[in-house]
Amino acid sequence: MKAKAPSILSSDLKIIGSIVSDGEVQLDGTVEGDVRATDLTIGEEASIKGEVVAENVVIRGRVNGSVRARQVQLSSTARVEGDVIHATLAIESGAYFDGLCKRSSDPLSDAKPSPAAAKPAAQSAAPTSSSSASSTTPPPAAAAASSDKAVANDPFTSKS
Repeated sequence: MKAKAPSILSSDLKIIGSIVSDGEVQLDGTVEGDVRATDLTIGEEASIKGEVVAENVVIRGRVNGSVRARQVQLSSTARVEGDVIHATLAIESGAYFDGLCKRSSDPLSDAKPSPAAAKPAAQSAAPTSSSSASSTTPPPAAAAASSDKAVANDPFTSKS
């Protein structure tokens, strides 16, 4: 099988939209959209505003968005503002990184359904805690009914 040449997007190129490649991409221009590739090199003058997904990514330029890759390398000239989900991460001295960093054994899998599945569980737990809170509310109200009304409105004096 013949080896494929990398796709090179030069510095004078600006793309508004997503890029998808099954091979190697060297990006030196500007992209306003998501970039997906097997191997991705983001050059020093390059800028991406969107999500980056790749097997291997080397960042020398700017990324404003999340990065998901098995191997991530932030060079000294890199500027990343967004979360990085990775299996392997290397950050050179001088690199700028502002975001969360999370290790994952499979960073390329779409993990968005799991947080959504966790929310209903948290929401179903909330009503039970509310019902237990309402069960603790009646005793103070019962104590307030038996005591003087002026004292019942003051939570500090009703206990004494």
